[in-house]
Amino acid sequence: MIRAAKMTGWTRENSLWPEQEAITRANIAMHRDIGYIFSSLILAYCLSGIALNHVDDWNPDFVISKKPVALARSYSKSELTKETIADFGQLVGEKSYKIYDFPTPDQVKIYYENASLHLNFSTGHGLYEKVSRRSVFYETNLLHRNRIQGWRWASDVFALLLIVLSLTGLFILRGKYGITRRGKWLVTAGMLPPLLALMFFELK
Repeated sequence: MIRAAKMTGWTRENSLWPEQEAITRANIAMHRDIGYIFSSLILAYCLSGIALNHVDDWNPDFVISKKPVALARSYSKSELTKETIADFGQLVGEKSYKIYDFPTPDQVKIYYENASLHLNFSTGHGLYEKVSRRSVFYETNLLHRNRIQGWRWASDVFALLLIVLSLTGLFILRGKYGITRRGKWLVTAGMLPPLLALMFFELK
């Protein structure tokens, strides 16, 4: 019998009942297809997660650009009309302003769409600030924060299917590299970092 098993390549590890083989194939197919479908969303959430982890170090949503501005000459407050205020916008490429005010008697602040121009018209110097979206990060952060109406439910489905993706991945391989042998030690190793972090947190 042992000789026959060697001739046919039969081993205890690769022998499965037809029902078990069907379950294994279905598990692999499910893991593969879920992985394909959600690969882009997984990458988006990972990218956004890294960005939001460092929110104290940078603005993950917007870029604030600053540009010094110099007027051709100094002005007095009485000289500033709506037309003059509009002309100041040409210095920074702004065609129309929304509103302006005077923080001090010798300063004017002009507000544009996502931008502002702060001028000291007695000295002729100022600062132009413009806020623009940070490409890719702004959009992925919208998804990650559930800021889009109705996306919460899609996010819940995504989270549930990530659980399925993780569980099906545990049972793809059998034998030496399966969950019952090498796999269980790798799963345990993966659990250690969050457990140690929680332990240190509780000790503080």
